Amino acid sequence: MSLFAHEGGHYGQQDVLRIWHLTDGSTIRGNYSSGTSDVLILEQYEGKKVRVSMAELSQRDQKFAAVKMERGSQINGYIDVEKPISYLPYLYLLMASFLTLLLIEKLRLRLVFRKLAYSTIMLAFIALACKTTTEATPITPTVPVTTIPKTTVSFLDSAFAPFKPALSTSSDATYFYVNSTGIPAHNMMVGITAWQQQVPIPQPYTGTNHWSIPLQPVYASTPLSTTNNFMKGAVALAANGVPIFNALNNRGEDSFAIGELDQWGGHCGRGDDYHYHAAPLHLSTISGLKAIAFALDGFAVFGAKEPDGTAMLTLDTNHGHEWKGNYHYHGTTNYPYVIGAMRGKVSLDPATPAPENQILPQAFSSSVRPALTPLSGATITDFSAPTSSSYNLTYKIGTKTGSVNYSWNTSGLFTFNFTDVNGTQTTSTYQRK
Repeated sequence: MSLFAHEGGHYGQQDVLRIWHLTDGSTIRGNYSSGTSDVLILEQYEGKKVRVSMAELSQRDQKFAAVKMERGSQINGYIDVEKPISYLPYLYLLMASFLTLLLIEKLRLRLVFRKLAYSTIMLAFIALACKTTTEATPITPTVPVTTIPKTTVSFLDSAFAPFKPALSTSSDATYFYVNSTGIPAHNMMVGITAWQQQVPIPQPYTGTNHWSIPLQPVYASTPLSTTNNFMKGAVALAANGVPIFNALNNRGEDSFAIGELDQWGGHCGRGDDYHYHAAPLHLSTISGLKAIAFALDGFAVFGAKEPDGTAMLTLDTNHGHEWKGNYHYHGTTNYPYVIGAMRGKVSLDPATPAPENQILPQAFSSSVRPALTPLSGATITDFSAPTSSSYNLTYKIGTKTGSVNYSWNTSGLFTFNFTDVNGTQTTSTYQRK
């Protein structure tokens, strides 16, 4: 069986139209095309476009539309725009040259000075003729490469210590390693309104498939943005052993804004692997002022405060900053939540081109069943663990209730019992290889 960090993204088909919820309780399907503060343009099948008033959208969809428009503005900001050129300085130069010529003639100075005046006029005309109607946008300088201190094992281990023995750590001269199941101590899945029928199962992030955090971060000459990179695989590891993925799904949408995430900022991928897309700020209640995560470039991720308890300083475009000679990221409640760009240098998997490129090394999830399809209209209302090796998930569509009850044994045999909203029951069994 093939292993994937986030198998094939969130959906199996690329032509899924988003469902937009209106204030009158109705819905409309279509993918975001463009919009203003008043009107949203949605594109439906075969290029058909419809207009929707922003005031008619639900608060969640208004927020999602605002995110899409803001991201579009950011992208357009990179496009070179023709700039009007002022010719006034050149006219002043011509006038000064003519006055100089008249003065020279009047004083009957030597020929050499007259030639100098004529040359000045000619240079002014040449400069005016050669000036183009556009100005080149200056190239943004790359980040200088600087040697930074090596991270100590004790610093890393102190961040993961509050979550032991559910996870374990080790290290060598190059990496700090974390072994975990990817299952947090907190509840999961409740609050998801865009559900693909995946559920969390323990993952074998152990042995040679452990998480690897570099002990010696190296500044990237040009940080890779999470807007057009890392749509596959993790970008960081939370202190509780749960991976953190890009805030965007494989279609470039904010997972939080479109209802894909639970109350803790996580959900499951197509391999039934639980992971966060938003910052796990709730871990600060356990971690205190310690790092709540580490990016796979080796830099720490802190919560809403600096390591000494003071207010968080202004963040750069990478979603972090230098603090007392060391760089770190911060988790926030606003996009991009954790990482805006990889400040540190990372190695990329040559088999996954951008934007679905992924960082290596990293741990990979192991699926036990085929991925299912999104269940339209479903909202996950409850999730519980009757035993240490079983979970019950409850969802609603309208006023009707459905459930998924599943369990596993020590041999890796998984049994799934499905009850849909019409009361139909099915059972499936899978063996993890």
